[in-house]
Amino acid sequence: MTRQYFGTDGIRGEANSFPMTADMALKVAMATAYVLREQQNGEHMNRVVIGKDTRLSCYMLEQALTAGFLSMGMNVILTGPIPTPAVARLTYSLRADIGVMISASHNPYTDNGIKLFGSDGFKLSDEIELEIEKMIDSNMEKILAKPEKLGKAARLDDAPGRYIEFVKRSLGRGETLEGLKVVIDCANGAAYKIAPATLWELEAEVITIGNQPNGKNINAGCGATDTAALQARVVAESADIGIALDGDADRLIVVDETGARIDGDQLMGLMAVHWKERGQLAGDTLVSTVMSNLGLERYLTQNGIAMHRTPVGDRYVVEAMRDGGYTLGGEQSGHIVMAEYGTTGDGLMAALQVMHIIRASGKKASEVCKVFDPLPQILQNVTYTNGTPLDKDSVKDAIAKAEETLANDGRLLVRPSGTESVIRVMAEGDNPDLVKQVVGDLCSVIEQNA
Repeated sequence: MTRQYFGTDGIRGEANSFPMTADMALKVAMATAYVLREQQNGEHMNRVVIGKDTRLSCYMLEQALTAGFLSMGMNVILTGPIPTPAVARLTYSLRADIGVMISASHNPYTDNGIKLFGSDGFKLSDEIELEIEKMIDSNMEKILAKPEKLGKAARLDDAPGRYIEFVKRSLGRGETLEGLKVVIDCANGAAYKIAPATLWELEAEVITIGNQPNGKNINAGCGATDTAALQARVVAESADIGIALDGDADRLIVVDETGARIDGDQLMGLMAVHWKERGQLAGDTLVSTVMSNLGLERYLTQNGIAMHRTPVGDRYVVEAMRDGGYTLGGEQSGHIVMAEYGTTGDGLMAALQVMHIIRASGKKASEVCKVFDPLPQILQNVTYTNGTPLDKDSVKDAIAKAEETLANDGRLLVRPSGTESVIRVMAEGDNPDLVKQVVGDLCSVIEQNA
């Protein structure tokens, strides 16, 4: 069955337009409460944690979701602005039945989204999301709670403090960041208070930018998707490192002391080798997506580490990690999942791990964080209007020819976008001219059939 509302990371869209309306949020809450209760064979469920980032539309969606859960007889715990991984953690630690994060992650403030977590702190499976979709489109009046069974809502004032203490413990007893001068960009998002406070409590010298949210400036010229301001500030302050989070703080990009940008592939390579040396890398395997650079895979192989690739989306990384019992995974975009410490990508916690490695090495970030030379990689999008061109024989033949051309000297990835009518063509290889030619030729064929 095709998913109608849920994408690779919950439900997302333009705020106050379908499906990101108050009415839809109300139905999502009601349907989620019902489906998860049925998953537990009718066992009573009574607690929901709802967190959000700093978007203007979060107020509307928070109230609508709250009303939906209350109407199903569930009590709601409201945390206010807090990172996505904090919601996952609090859902588990507070013994809640459902966790909800209101955020569109790295998207502009005009978008918003709803991410759902189960009682174990993990994102819901595709199968459960499909069941929720079925309920959303049904008449739910008959399953509403009786007047005497309606839920209550309350704010959890110490939610940020609980998460800060949890993140700090991931470094180990007695470990600090003393001696490091850090510039952190909070993307005017969910971690605008939590992230600087955590670094300060760990004794780092902290300079903070992107910490003045106004409801409309989340991810605007700041954060993990736009690091120019951070790069300049790191150099101007002669800082040791720059840390960029995105709007909901589940991804991380690092800037070294020279102002160079370090992406998720480099960080995963660094952590994988370090963890293997410590006996912390289960199965000597890193889980990453099909988008990770071939240079990372070769670097891992040289260090006796396997790479397990998954479809794009941190939910699929987490699923593969759970299935294989692996401890480290992530995405080139900066989602890094550490199974020993959490159930989803956590930008702040990953940053602490990276800074710990740098501090322990006694070297500069530029010497530690760039662990491999990435292969030239080109990504090009082709818009289509008349059904996916990937089903046409001429496109299939062109893809086969492109794969044959790259052979063992590169890699080709062709996939439809999960959110728009676009075919994404990515190629990488040792010869940049060949990569450019392969992408150009293939995109021309796809365009002819679009």
